[in-house]
Amino acid sequence: MSKRQFNNILITGGSGFIGANFIHYLFKQEFQGNVINIDKLTYAGNPENLKDIEKKSKYFFYQADICDYDKCKDIILKHNIDCVVHFAAESHVDRSIHGPKDFIYTNIIGTFNLLEICRNLWKDKDNTLFHHISTDEVFGSLGDSGYFFENTPYDPRSPYSASKASSDHLVSAYFHTYELPVTISNCSNNYGAYQFPEKLIPLMILNLQEGENLPVYGDGKNIRDWLYVEDHCSGIYSIIQNGNVGETYNIGGENEWENIKLVNKMCSIMDELFPDNSPHNKLITYVKDRPGHDRRYAINCNKIKDELGWKQSVDFETGLRKTINWYLSNTNWINNIKSGTYKNWLQKNYESR
Repeated sequence: MSKRQFNNILITGGSGFIGANFIHYLFKQEFQGNVINIDKLTYAGNPENLKDIEKKSKYFFYQADICDYDKCKDIILKHNIDCVVHFAAESHVDRSIHGPKDFIYTNIIGTFNLLEICRNLWKDKDNTLFHHISTDEVFGSLGDSGYFFENTPYDPRSPYSASKASSDHLVSAYFHTYELPVTISNCSNNYGAYQFPEKLIPLMILNLQEGENLPVYGDGKNIRDWLYVEDHCSGIYSIIQNGNVGETYNIGGENEWENIKLVNKMCSIMDELFPDNSPHNKLITYVKDRPGHDRRYAINCNKIKDELGWKQSVDFETGLRKTINWYLSNTNWINNIKSGTYKNWLQKNYESR
């Protein structure tokens, strides 16, 4: 199978957790083209995530909102973009429950804008691709058994997952209606470096480090399938190089954990690292469950394995320890997020551009 080659890849949301990791991955793979990152730089988009990439000659950054059609169109035209990898999204379920409006605008209208721009600019171009990053949450909730497949009916339960489901359908519709070359991937829960500490694993690491309570929703028996972020990035790269246009691919960790067992696992690792504070599981605190909390997610990813030869490369024990060590070793990154220093840095460096 001959691989697709691109000259100018646009990453939307490239200063966020997975987007930043994907940009790091591209440079590790010695991608020969240009990498253009547009990010609105909301609370979860942190320029420090790419501090060691900024000075590379093939990297370009623009502070831009994907809901700003004209600005995005200008950037895509200026850099002659031939591949879009679309990460930009509001992504936290709790925030979507308390304030769904931003999720509707960014995840639906923003995706529509990008699709329209590409549809109009790529009419006479060959070798283009719009790759859309989605989530397993669009499929709803599983019982004690079974898995999400690429053809599993959508059944979103939160404003976040409903907005992502809508964007997935839009992307698919642009393929069927306008023959826009697209691919879609639905991933399971990611973990690793650069994740904003509102999500389970980094939140628990920070609270463990500071001796604060570890809040666990409900009975703690909700199950998630955990995927190391670099394995997710390698899956995306496989799809944009070799994935069949118009197809959806699931990227999963095949690594299910009850939330409470995962938190206890993290406590045991911290017991090893900081025995004087043991046992860390004394900090576990059960809190009221959130509305519409899906019970179990689990992804079948045989399609990407069989068709594209992808597989996970990092086992959970290794990935979890690497993640914990990264957060413990990057106190400046954490302190800047807590203090808002990077917001001030943002104003000084980017808002005048």
